[in-house]
Amino acid sequence: MARADKKIPTPLLRAVKPADAPPADGSVAAPAAPDPAAKTPGPVPQATEEVAPPRRRSFTAAFKLKVLAEADACTEPGEVGALLRRHGLYSSHLTDWRRQRDEGALSGLAPKKRGRKAAAKNPLAEENSKLQRELAKATARAERAEGLVALQKKMAELLGEEIPPEEELLEAKRRGLPIPPWRKRTR
Repeated sequence: MARADKKIPTPLLRAVKPADAPPADGSVAAPAAPDPAAKTPGPVPQATEEVAPPRRRSFTAAFKLKVLAEADACTEPGEVGALLRRHGLYSSHLTDWRRQRDEGALSGLAPKKRGRKAAAKNPLAEENSKLQRELAKATARAERAEGLVALQKKMAELLGEEIPPEEELLEAKRRGLPIPPWRKRTR
């Protein structure tokens, strides 16, 4: 008969409660009477109840070192498993913590901040933004000055005065002379 044709009977598994567990001495205990209160369902939770979201566990470096020391001290088979069950841990915790300990002592065991890492700041970005603000301020000041010059030209035109040409003003400034006064227009 081929191996695929054989059917292996699988035992039916059921949950064992501490009251249903067989005695440790190997004797057979009489089955306990079913508790009628245990079979009746309890009150159904209302939909309006708020349930707090599960919170991620975090462990301190001191706790990690303590558990690693206890795990390293275990010599008998099953002791590490009992240690993990006692603290509610997984074997992957020990693996990660040992790797972290070997890489960088306590600094590797400190809890790490979860989530996206902050982008590194560009050192020139702050200087760039400062220079842009200064440029905007200087541009606004220059526009105001140009507006005032345009207003002065209009006033001079209305009053019939002539504003000295720009070359004459620059020449006077270069030589350190006083700015030439406006002159009356001659028609």
